[in-house]
Amino acid sequence: MTFLSILFALLIEQLKPLRADNPIYASIKGFASHIENWFNAGHAHHGRLGWAVMVGALTVPTALIYWLLMHISPVAAFLWNVLIVYLTLGFRHYSHYFTSIQLALNTGDDVTARALLGEWTKQDTSDLDVSEISRIASEKALITTHRHVFGVFFWFLVPIGPAGAVLYRVAEYLSRAWNEPDHMKFEAFGRFAAQAFYWIDWIPARMTAAAFAVVGNFEDAIYAWRNFADRWTDESAGIILAAGGGAMGVRFGTPNEVAADVLPIDAATVDSLLEEPEGVPGDIPSPRTLQSTVGLVWRALLLWMFLLLLLSVAVWMG
Repeated sequence: MTFLSILFALLIEQLKPLRADNPIYASIKGFASHIENWFNAGHAHHGRLGWAVMVGALTVPTALIYWLLMHISPVAAFLWNVLIVYLTLGFRHYSHYFTSIQLALNTGDDVTARALLGEWTKQDTSDLDVSEISRIASEKALITTHRHVFGVFFWFLVPIGPAGAVLYRVAEYLSRAWNEPDHMKFEAFGRFAAQAFYWIDWIPARMTAAAFAVVGNFEDAIYAWRNFADRWTDESAGIILAAGGGAMGVRFGTPNEVAADVLPIDAATVDSLLEEPEGVPGDIPSPRTLQSTVGLVWRALLLWMFLLLLLSVAVWMG
């Protein structure tokens, strides 16, 4: 049932992609905003309580409905699984940005590519050259795919089933919503949400990196993972991007990932940190990198589905 649930959800999403601004997501975002307003009194334990209420309010009903449907009809439970996976997956939520950026770069329209990338990443991209546009778009695509597809796959496979997929997606959203906006940065309230998602994503991030290594250049992916993942302040992102870049033979990241969080710092240390580390494998990103990213993601997806099929067959025969 697990394999078929994911397969049908992927097929439905290919035919009818769920937009990132759909009413269900909007209501969840509104709920998270209300939880923040109700519980945020400036202390870390308020963040823990708010996180537990938010996650529990969405995962517990999901699990109860699944348990009830299993006792009523396996077909109904299967349809519930397909619905939950469809709602939690996001394989094509942001693909229009990536595809449009790729098309713009291929036609030499750098201005449009910068504008689309800025809209997607919510950052100033006015001074980026083609290489930087290609790098950031590819990095964003790999991280987005992991958090909207592969991470969901892993948590859907745990015994709690669809509730695990909901847990992962809600935890991922709260780690961003309660930490990244300017009015929430450095607040104690969102600290637990970030820590909780770190541990929830600990295994999935490494499984995604391993999948990239298997379907790409294995030696370079493992080498980059072991030696250069710590260039990113976000450990999980560093592992995924280092392995992904090594698998494609592309040099992801910039020397600024480490330097950005080192304060105070003298000029000599800044210069040493901004130097490109020796031995970083791969070529400078280019528009062709975007096509390589698409290929890597699809191969990793096929690998996941093949392994899931084998697991389902083994369970069925056992």
